[in-house]
Amino acid sequence: MKFWSGISRERHRLSVETPAVIMSVYRGDRSVSLREALESLYRQKPFPAIYIQCDGPVDPEIENYLETERTSGRIVYLGYRRENLGLAKSLNDLLERVMDAGYEYIARMDSDDICLPYRFEKQLHYLEKHPEVDIVGGSIEEFTDDGSYRKIVRYPLEHEEMFRFFKKRVPLAHVSAMFRRSFFEKAGFYPVSSPTNEDTLLWMKGFAAGCRFANLPDVLVKVRVSKGFFSRRGGVRKAWSDFQDRLEVIRTLGYNWDAYFYAVAMLGINLTPGFVKKFLYKKLR
Repeated sequence: MKFWSGISRERHRLSVETPAVIMSVYRGDRSVSLREALESLYRQKPFPAIYIQCDGPVDPEIENYLETERTSGRIVYLGYRRENLGLAKSLNDLLERVMDAGYEYIARMDSDDICLPYRFEKQLHYLEKHPEVDIVGGSIEEFTDDGSYRKIVRYPLEHEEMFRFFKKRVPLAHVSAMFRRSFFEKAGFYPVSSPTNEDTLLWMKGFAAGCRFANLPDVLVKVRVSKGFFSRRGGVRKAWSDFQDRLEVIRTLGYNWDAYFYAVAMLGINLTPGFVKKFLYKKLR
């Protein structure tokens, strides 16, 4: 296993249309899913500049595959770290690089999801037509590999509606986000205070800093849901952490008393068994 801060191949030709993609890879990732994720990026127009951080040791098969892709030039930057420090730290490390490299647009992508072929083209077109918007997401399609679960999740489209929606739950799917660099110039990078809700707290910082949000109605990303997805979303420790993060959102953005009702309701849902949570997610999301 190799460890170094990263080998940069940042001779990628920059243009206003070229988005940078930031992705974190860790030990729990599967090679077949990662290949699908990267292949979906290779099909995007325009072809993106892909930046990947390996957050601690990864499977040798994944390491060899990523090295091959880096050598071929399809991955612009590939970094390694000796220990797993979490998603927020990995994304912040990558953000420092892409911001320094001068990219105007920065997209998020998880290592086991699949971009629809038109994702970047639609998001770039929207951002170019709406220069006041700092971030745009879209609908997602959740699925399991065995076909037992499939659901399209839609979000509010306009900034004001998204702000109102945020009193209940997140108004934008993190995996679908494309940022203008102005978002991070206004709001700063990902908070590292929460172990699992870096996106929730980033949206909070964005709204507080005056960033403008939007979503497209189109399904932009297929999000792979593992068999243990709903059971992992439970547990007292995680439920309490999520509740504390939700209270921070409410206080920071000045939501009314009803936001506390939603926070308590979500705490109750997060404490239910996995099969109950799966049913409620299907009905309520």
